[in-house]
Amino acid sequence: MQPEHQGVAVTVLVSVGRHPLTGRARRADQDARGLELALGLEERLPGSRINLLHAGPRCEESESALRGYLGMGAGTGLEHLTLLEQPEGADAIPALAEHLASATPQLVITGARAERGEGSGLLPYALAEHLGWPLVNGLAAVEKVEHGVATLLQALPRGQRRRLQVRLPAIVSVDGAAPAPRQSAFGPARRAQLEVTPLAAERDHELAEWAMAPARKRPKRLKIIKSASARDRFKAAAAKAEGGSGQVLEGVSSEQGADAILKLLREEGVLPR
Repeated sequence: MQPEHQGVAVTVLVSVGRHPLTGRARRADQDARGLELALGLEERLPGSRINLLHAGPRCEESESALRGYLGMGAGTGLEHLTLLEQPEGADAIPALAEHLASATPQLVITGARAERGEGSGLLPYALAEHLGWPLVNGLAAVEKVEHGVATLLQALPRGQRRRLQVRLPAIVSVDGAAPAPRQSAFGPARRAQLEVTPLAAERDHELAEWAMAPARKRPKRLKIIKSASARDRFKAAAAKAEGGSGQVLEGVSSEQGADAILKLLREEGVLPR
């Protein structure tokens, strides 16, 4: 068996999402994209193993949402999900870090941020700090795994892509640039099993002190081209370069550098003019 065809142990962290219009529980879009990426990796690397992991309370609403991920694995052998049962308001990071340290997966895939609760996007970074593992964000694809090193494709603004190599074990987070998730099959989702592990949870004291309020419109971010076509991404990147407004700043003062950055952010619409 060639090294590039060796299987890899993947753990996908999944959460309970929220529909943007109805507010009903569902599978989270970014976590579902992470699972889609893992399923594609399993097809290309025979012998790979995928485990689903969730930490949180168990109720009818959350169980229905979590089974949405299991329904994506029809015909792939994905038949169970590990649920680290915790009460509402518990800190999920210590429980996840302890489980991952004992399970020792080679690759951990997670969404960039949750759709409910804090939604701060800090969980991948906190897990990487707890475990001492490298972290790559904005993952678009896993190209290959060879000799304990993964070759990854990272999505950057303006349609650009960056190829990285990271030694395993590692944590990667995905967002809208990752492949769109497949539909969830109802039958396999209902037949699959939730392996529940009750835990002595730690309360999230910082979250308990926060005041929750409806989210406000966030500042605009630099656009990341989500098209799967390399041609479209190249056109988006080249179109910006042809404008002639780019410049390389060398030997300038901190004030001049700050002014140039501020001008760019206003041109991109990140900051108001």
